[in-house]
Amino acid sequence: MGTLTPMGRTILVTGAARHLGARMCRVLSHEMSVDRVIGVDVVPPRSDLGRAEFIRADIRNPVIGKIIGAAAVDTVVHMGVIATPLQAGGRATMKDINVIGTMQLLAACQKSDSVQRLIVKSTASVYGCGPRDPVMFTEETAPQHPPTSGWAKDSVEVEGYVRGFARRRSDVAVTILRFANIIGPDVDTAMTSYFSLPVIPTVFGHDARLQFVHEDDHLEATRLVSLSEEPVSGVFNVSGAGVIMLSQAVRRIGRPALPVIGGLLGTAGRSMGSTGLADFSAEQVRYLTFGRAIDTSRIEDELGFWPRWTTAEAFADFIRGHHVQPLVPTASLLSAQQRILSVLTTVGGLVPTRAGGSHGG
Repeated sequence: MGTLTPMGRTILVTGAARHLGARMCRVLSHEMSVDRVIGVDVVPPRSDLGRAEFIRADIRNPVIGKIIGAAAVDTVVHMGVIATPLQAGGRATMKDINVIGTMQLLAACQKSDSVQRLIVKSTASVYGCGPRDPVMFTEETAPQHPPTSGWAKDSVEVEGYVRGFARRRSDVAVTILRFANIIGPDVDTAMTSYFSLPVIPTVFGHDARLQFVHEDDHLEATRLVSLSEEPVSGVFNVSGAGVIMLSQAVRRIGRPALPVIGGLLGTAGRSMGSTGLADFSAEQVRYLTFGRAIDTSRIEDELGFWPRWTTAEAFADFIRGHHVQPLVPTASLLSAQQRILSVLTTVGGLVPTRAGGSHGG
C-alpha cells in the first residue's frame, strides 16, 4: 500500500474497552506518525492501551462531539459496534449502541472542521445468506437474502447512515471495511463460542462454507487504511484466503457434531444453558446453514493488502489459542447431549444422526 504519512495525527478509536478496540489503540499509539490516540468507551478498558489516552464517554451522547472538537481529531476509527445481545445486556441496548451511537458519532463528525478520515468496522453479514447466493460476494453484489434481524441488520442500517454522511461531507475520506468472521487466539466472538461448545449442533443436510479473518489481519487492514499517505474511500471486503466447510471445522476441533433439523438449531444451541457469546439467532442459523464467501480482490488490487493468515490458518490459530481440545465421552459431554435430545424430543424435533468428532479434516 504506499508509505505512511509523516504528518502528526490525532486519532479517535471507539469501542476502546473491548479486546480489538484496545489492541487498535495500542497499535496506533506506537506509530511514529501519530501524535495522539484517544480511546473512548462507556466502561474502562481491562487491558493496556499503550500510549493512548482513555476517555470514558458514550458515543450516544453529544459529548463525543466536544471530545472530537477539543482534541482536533483528524481520523475517527469506529469500532464501537456490538455483535451479540449478551455483550450489550440485551437486544434493545445492542441496537441502541450500534445504530443510535453511530448516528450520534456521525453527527459529531459532520460538525467537525478537523475530521478528515472516517474508518468504519462493518461485517460481511450485510450480504445475508441463503440458497440463491453467488459463489462469492463482491462489494457491489446486491444481497439475495438481506438480513432481517440482529447485528447484521444493524450493520446494514449503520452503513446506510455512513453513506449518507459521505454524501454530505465529500471532503472526508470514508472507508467501510466489511470483515468476514473475526477469529484468533485471543478474541471472543459468537463463532469462537460456538466452536467451543462441548457438542456442536449443525443443520442436517447442509454444510456451510465458512470464511475467517485473523484478528491480527483485521487490525492491520484498519491500521493501513487509517495511516495511508493518500486518504482511502470506499467499501472493501476483508477475509483470509480460501474457505473451509463447517464439517471440516468440526472435525479439526475433534468435538462431536449433532445434526438437527434446521428450524431447531436455535433450540438445540440454547438448550445447552450458558453458552457465553454463542449466537443462535435467526441470521446466525441461516449462516450455519448456507455459509457465505466474499471476494477480496478490491482491497488487494487497490490497497495492496493481503492478509497474512488464510481462513484455515486463522481457524487453526483459534484452536491453539483457545486450547480447544477434543472431548471424550465424559459425564459432562453425555449430559450436554442428553439435554439437547430431551429438548428436541419435547418440541417434536427429530435428530437424524449424530456424527462423532473425528480427527483430521
